[in-house]
Amino acid sequence: MTKTPTNASPAGTPPATAYDADFRAQLAGFSLTTAEIIYRLPDYPALLQSYIWQEYDLAPRFPKLKGFLEFWTAKLDGKLFKVTVAHSALLRPAELRMIGAEFKVH
Repeated sequence: MTKTPTNASPAGTPPATAYDADFRAQLAGFSLTTAEIIYRLPDYPALLQSYIWQEYDLAPRFPKLKGFLEFWTAKLDGKLFKVTVAHSALLRPAELRMIGAEFKVH
C-alpha cells in the first residue's frame, strides 16, 4: 500500500500554493486586469487583429501590462493600434473579515 502525501491535491486541481499566491496578491492590492490589444498584422497592415491579455496587476499604473506592452513593441512585428484595459478588485478590504472562532462538526 502506498502512502499519499498530506499536501497532495485532488486530480485536476492545482496545488494549494497556487491558490495561496493569488490570494496573497489580492490582499496586496493586485486586481484582475484584462486588456484587449488591437494590433496591425505585419504582412497586411490594413487589417487589425485582437489579442486578449489577462493577469493580476496593480491599478492604476499596471506595471505588468506595461512590461508586456514594452516586450510587444520591442520583440513582435505587429504594431499596436489600440489597448483597452478593464480591471476589477476581486477582493476588497471590507469584504474580508477574520473570524473569532471556528467550530468543526464531524
